Amino acid sequence: MQNCTDILGHDGPFSHHLTGFAPRLQQQEMAEQVEKAISDRSILVAEAGTGTGKTFAYLVPALLSSEKVIVSTGTKNLQDQLFYRDLPLVRKALQQPGKVALLKGRSNYLCHYRLDLYRNSPRVQNPALHKTLIKIKRWSEVTKSGDTGELTDVAEDSPLWPFVTSTADNCLGQECPSIADCCVMKARRKAQEADLVVVNHHLFFADLSLKEEGIAELLPGANAVIFDEAHQLPEVASNFFGQAYSSNQLLELVSDIQAAIVDEAVDMQLLGKLADRLEYTAKLFRRVMPDNSNRITWKVCRQIDGVDAALKEMGETLGELLEQLEVGAERGKVLANCFERCGELYERFQKLTGETPEGFIHWVGVFNRSVVVNLTPMDIADIFREYMKSRPCGWIFTSATLTVANSFEHICRTLGIDDAVSHSWDSPFDYMNQSVLYIPTGLPEPSSSEYGAEVVAQALPVLRASEGRAFMLFTSHRALQEAAGLLEDELDYPLFIQGSMPRSQLLAKFRKTANAILLGTSSFWEGVDVRGEALSCVIIDKLPFASPGDPLLQARIDAIRERGGNSFRDYQLPQAVIALKQGVGRLIRDVNDRGVLMICDPRTLNKSYGRIFIDSLPRMKRTRNLKRVEQFFEEPLKEPIVDSSVDSSAQ
Repeated sequence: MQNCTDILGHDGPFSHHLTGFAPRLQQQEMAEQVEKAISDRSILVAEAGTGTGKTFAYLVPALLSSEKVIVSTGTKNLQDQLFYRDLPLVRKALQQPGKVALLKGRSNYLCHYRLDLYRNSPRVQNPALHKTLIKIKRWSEVTKSGDTGELTDVAEDSPLWPFVTSTADNCLGQECPSIADCCVMKARRKAQEADLVVVNHHLFFADLSLKEEGIAELLPGANAVIFDEAHQLPEVASNFFGQAYSSNQLLELVSDIQAAIVDEAVDMQLLGKLADRLEYTAKLFRRVMPDNSNRITWKVCRQIDGVDAALKEMGETLGELLEQLEVGAERGKVLANCFERCGELYERFQKLTGETPEGFIHWVGVFNRSVVVNLTPMDIADIFREYMKSRPCGWIFTSATLTVANSFEHICRTLGIDDAVSHSWDSPFDYMNQSVLYIPTGLPEPSSSEYGAEVVAQALPVLRASEGRAFMLFTSHRALQEAAGLLEDELDYPLFIQGSMPRSQLLAKFRKTANAILLGTSSFWEGVDVRGEALSCVIIDKLPFASPGDPLLQARIDAIRERGGNSFRDYQLPQAVIALKQGVGRLIRDVNDRGVLMICDPRTLNKSYGRIFIDSLPRMKRTRNLKRVEQFFEEPLKEPIVDSSVDSSAQ
């Protein structure tokens, strides 16, 4: 049985190996189209509504093709879920013996050389870090893959990981004395030998932009590349087709120089002093930046007091350090690597702190402990189009949210996709009977100073009717904090506020806590899967238009206008529609789920573009009557349906 339709049908292997498997026409049709795209080496753009089972729909033809296939998904978490949960199920059902591999970015793998380099470094000798270092050392002696995700009792964001993992900058490559035990090389060799390789978007584009030997070497032999969560590609690709220069890169360079001096150049006192000075200037660059900003234009950045002085000091220090490292490079491998890195950073510093090249957006990202100067291409369509043309294989783009008002025009134009076959399959879930869309009356315009308080006032009776069990999704942290303060005095239900604990922990507590309400911003609008009664209501405060103050958005708006286009119609509106579809997708995650979607924004109905948002959502009952919402929650639950045919990663 080699036909995808039969395999995913009533008498196929999934019906025997997966309890409660229910065949879905949408899943079968999508599998056929993926199979054709792989066979014909053509381009397929496929939207598959929540519950279609799109993961199975592309894994089945990919595994049956007997060709080399790369599957790229949105995040490392989804990558692990795909590899460790979904892929084994499909392989078991198909009895498919081919080789599969999981490949992550190099910072996800232990570097034995750097672990030895920093084992006795003063930088990791404080009690907390040293205790963690001992855990990592013990794990390093037993791990086969070196995947840092194995060590679950060390936090993902532990400050120790950069000391014991490598980057493209600090890797010694073939010169490394621990090359025989290199976890990155082992992972890449497995990927080279595998028939199907699972990666993530960030690795895919970062690896290509850095011209490393991971994805770049896999592509020539691949017959197909499948992008799941393809709606994320424009932003990810834009970041990696540009250039960046960060204060963290300088601090990592300083750290390696200081560690290397001990072994390779203990007599080079000036080198140590210059490294200390570079550390000071990198931290100074962050200190002079405002704490309340995230993204600012390069022009605005240069007007901030202290920035020019910090950059002048940084440039001079880098130049002097480069001269000293040229002398030290003869002393050992690490200092030789530091010399190369310093030269590249000095060159990048000069480019990214100079005039803005035509066709690029020049902006600065300000984070808690670092600053990143960026040059991002205004438009990646031409770059990505040429990139695909140079690699003639099957290209499959899929997500639950690719269309705007039933059109693929936005995603295809943004990515430069020409001559694609496109298909959209609606969710098989019964939204009309499982859900209600509630748009309240009487709310002011979102620009009103009273809007936040009115959203909470209108949401309170809905939250009481749903007895908590809700997500409240906001378009800004300010709106979230305002709502949190107001809700604490009005409800007895447990409140979980984004930022109060790590995202994964917040979700785990929400799932386990009866009648909870979770308040989140952008990171909770997608990639979150809560099934059953625990999540029975999703409240969205505003239509998710990007902040008009964002420098990337403003630059793109200006560029579209200069070309005579309509920036709202061509960019802002489609982006907001896709973001809203992602948020709405949190509500119904299973055939037995039911709930209320509350969109507070009055523009949904009183602006002409509101119809585009409504038409892009699943068809569900609509009401402006609060009593109808209350009646919905009072209705008795139906007998649950057993259905395990829906892969959990479907968005």
